[in-house]
Amino acid sequence: MKKECSFLRWSFCLSVLCAFLAGCETMSGVNVGTGLSLPGGVSIGANKTISGSGESARSRADKKQQAKLRLYVFDCGSLYFDDISAFGLSQQDTAVRNLFVPCYLVEHANGRLLWDAGLSTRIVGQGKQDMGNGVYQDYHKSLLTQLATLKLRPSDIDFVAFSHMHYDHVGGANYFAGATLLIQETEYEAAFKAYANYPIFDYTLYQDLAASTKVLLSGDYDVFGDGSVKIISTPGHTPGHQALFIDLEAYGPLVLSGDLYHFEASRRLRAVPEFNTNAAQTLASMDRLERMVTANQATLWIQHNRALAKTLRLAPGFYD
Repeated sequence: MKKECSFLRWSFCLSVLCAFLAGCETMSGVNVGTGLSLPGGVSIGANKTISGSGESARSRADKKQQAKLRLYVFDCGSLYFDDISAFGLSQQDTAVRNLFVPCYLVEHANGRLLWDAGLSTRIVGQGKQDMGNGVYQDYHKSLLTQLATLKLRPSDIDFVAFSHMHYDHVGGANYFAGATLLIQETEYEAAFKAYANYPIFDYTLYQDLAASTKVLLSGDYDVFGDGSVKIISTPGHTPGHQALFIDLEAYGPLVLSGDLYHFEASRRLRAVPEFNTNAAQTLASMDRLERMVTANQATLWIQHNRALAKTLRLAPGFYD
C-alpha cells in the first residue's frame, strides 16, 4: 500500500511538472537548463530552450549572427600623384590627384577579418613624404592606434586578406602574422616567391606572413560560410587581385573594389593602368564585378576614392 501511494505521489508530481513546462512554452527565451531528475532516473527538460515566437533555433542564431556583422573603416594614409597617366587616364579625364588609403575591419559572430593594411607604419607622423617622380605619401595615425580605439590588438584579428600585395595595401601586414592569411594562390606565388619580378611589391612589408597559416584560394571564397562575407576573385591588376563582398543588414550589400578601379573616372572609362599585370583579365574582372554589383543591388566603394572617404563614418563608428 505504501509503495502504491509513493508511486501515485510521484505520478502526480510528474503530471504537475509536465504541465508547468508546457506552460513555459508560451514564454520567450526560457532556458530550462540541465533539467529536473526524478526517482527512477526520469529526466525532464534537459538543456531545452523554449521560445514563444515559433522561430527555430537556427533562425534565431542566423539573426543574431547577422546583427553582429559590422564594418569599420580606418584612414591608413593618402597618396598624391602629379601625373595620373600611368593609371590609363589622361590628365584631362579627372582633376583628382589625391587617393585615400583605407583599411577595413569586418566583425562577424565567428571572427574578425582585416581587409588591407594601408601604407607602411614607418612613415606615420612624419608628414608628406616625397617618393620621387611626383608621387607623395602621408600617414597621420597608425592602424594599430586606430584599432586600439576599439580595444583591439593585432592578436585579436582572426583572418587577414589583402585586395593585392602592393605597398599601399600591406604596409601594416607584418603585425598580423598570427592571423590566417586568405590569399589567391596566384598572388601568393607572385608576392612570396617571385616578388623580384614585381617592382611595386615590397617584400619587407609582409615577409612575416611567410610563416603564417594560409588558405590558398583559386577563386571566390565564403569567409565565414554563411554568404555574408565573400572574397571575389578579380585578377588583372595583379595576378591574384581580389575584391570583397559584405552583406550588411542596415546599409545593404557592399562591394570593396580593391584596385580594380582607382578613380571614379577609371570606372566610367574602363581605364586599365599600364602597370597592371594583365589588361584582358582586368577588363573581364570589371565586367564580372559590375554584374555582381547589379545582381545584388550592391553599393560599390572605390577604395581609393578621396571624395567618398570624406563622407564615410570612420572608426570607432561603423556600418552594420
